[in-house]
Amino acid sequence: MEVAAQQHVTRAAEAMNMTQSAVSAAISSLENRHGVVLFDRVGRGIALTEAGRLFMAHAQAVLLRASEAEAFLTDLEDGVTGRLRIRASQTVASYFLPAYLMRFRARHPQVMLQFEQGNTATVVRSLLAGEADLGVVEGVVDAPGLSVQPVARDWLRVVVGNGHPWADKSPLSVEDLAQADWVMREAGSGTRAAFDTALSECGIKPESLSVLLQLPSNEACIAAIETGTGATVLSRLAAAPHIAQGLVVEANFDLPVRTFSVLTPRNRHQSRAALAFIAQMTESESAA
Repeated sequence: MEVAAQQHVTRAAEAMNMTQSAVSAAISSLENRHGVVLFDRVGRGIALTEAGRLFMAHAQAVLLRASEAEAFLTDLEDGVTGRLRIRASQTVASYFLPAYLMRFRARHPQVMLQFEQGNTATVVRSLLAGEADLGVVEGVVDAPGLSVQPVARDWLRVVVGNGHPWADKSPLSVEDLAQADWVMREAGSGTRAAFDTALSECGIKPESLSVLLQLPSNEACIAAIETGTGATVLSRLAAAPHIAQGLVVEANFDLPVRTFSVLTPRNRHQSRAALAFIAQMTESESAA
């Protein structure tokens, strides 16, 4: 799997802390044992054959089961130990989750935390591929292979620059939204999906909006509207620091409440570390 990912034996060997000859011998042994060619040698590099590409899914499944078995054995030890791989969508990762990560680290220093951020769609893909133990995202997720547990509430806000007509805080109508120019998060973003749903419930087709830009981060959206004529939609958590600095203004239009949710793979062993992290989040929400 590492050689397939690197498309290079030497780089794969370095990544695994092995010698090049040992990696080459392991691949040759596998190919010879089963009478199949998994890689074509192309110059100094290699490329997967069709047989190698088809074998990838089976190899991934084997590694996933091995990882699950290791996690299960780790859980037989005393206390909360092992590795916890967390993925989160951008708004959650930047403004909601850090405090929980720090608190969990203080309570369970022996757990090795691995954290990455993306958008809601990439978090779902990582969980389904077995690349993460749990995910935290904003918005609605409908994936048959995942369990969804709400852990907090969030509010979307329409945000504009100080020179925008909506900066005067006058009440806005649905028609105002339909006629405006927008700077939007990318497709796959939970914020974008939640706003699209809200528009549809108001009778506006999301695809009918005038979208000037689609940008991959909350900060990029804020920067784009600061001195421009467009409007954007962000979590209040993401917008609040910029509003406090006077860089942007919250327009006068209420959008529905949405939820932050924990996602976990169905039919897969949940480690003590994962369960402890989820419990920490749900306890905090109950207290709130």
